[in-house]
Amino acid sequence: MMRFDFSRSHFDLFAQPELFAIDRAALDARYRELQAQYHPDRYASASDAEKRLALQIATRINEAYQTLKSPLARARYLLQLVGVDTQEETNTAMPMDFLMSQMEWREAIAEAKASQNVEALERLGAELRGETAALEAELGGLLDRGDNDAAAVAVRKLRFMEKLDAEVGDAIEAALF
Repeated sequence: MMRFDFSRSHFDLFAQPELFAIDRAALDARYRELQAQYHPDRYASASDAEKRLALQIATRINEAYQTLKSPLARARYLLQLVGVDTQEETNTAMPMDFLMSQMEWREAIAEAKASQNVEALERLGAELRGETAALEAELGGLLDRGDNDAAAVAVRKLRFMEKLDAEVGDAIEAALF
């Protein structure tokens, strides 16, 4: 009978320290190791109960991997582990400078979208990815220092940046096809 402790944190499951910075190569290697060990195909001839358990374990492994792989999801999870709600759905309060940048990006995207200017959209996408990388670095520092309230604000900013980047990607696709 296989054993699996569902109470383990994602970090513990993947043998990673509970930090924002993550060893991506080690994460990927551990993922492959866990998948090889618990993949439901390995239990094709097992009892129905074991097949179900293997499926639950594989699902948990995938969920943990996806969470740790994504900087935004990993930050949310770290905050969740210490009992901090990021309030992404309810708290729209942002620092004034970020709000101003938000408005400027939205206007630039709307303009580029309206004129189907793919080059402008690609420049905006590159700018947003640069801002996102800087924000992820800031978020990592906040989380690792335990400044959880500021980290929750950074998570909300990062979520907004991801939405904007997706909007730019959709606009490029719409302009090209």
